[in-house]
Amino acid sequence: MNARIASAAVAATVFDVVYGFLVYGMLLSGQFSAYPAVYRSAETGPGYLPLMFCGILIAMVAAAMIYAKGYEGGSGVSEGARFGVLLGIFVATAFSGVNYAVLNIGRRLAVATAAAGFVEWVLVGIVIGLVYKPAAGSGRKAVGV
Repeated sequence: MNARIASAAVAATVFDVVYGFLVYGMLLSGQFSAYPAVYRSAETGPGYLPLMFCGILIAMVAAAMIYAKGYEGGSGVSEGARFGVLLGIFVATAFSGVNYAVLNIGRRLAVATAAAGFVEWVLVGIVIGLVYKPAAGSGRKAVGV
């Protein structure tokens, strides 16, 4: 891993932690609290925060590496937004859809987490795109994608 990927991953992690606190921890907390047998409470959850932060950092390293491999030579905002939309679709369908089918949660929470996850990853993609600076001469265009 190089410094460009590491910087993008750290920036994305910081952004994602703030986004997560505001959206999942504040805005959607009432919906999560309706399912106490499924989600941790405000009293028990903080003990798991270090694991959550580690997981987010590892995920952002992987996302930044995928971004770097798929970089097509555009601006950071446009490349990041394109990347984020693709990851947002992935998260909204693979995770929120599966969670709705597997967990005993309501449709409203499933739709809310899908929408929040989509927006989250679009914004994370933009952050990665703004911070990651490709190596000189790496402005390639992908063929067939």
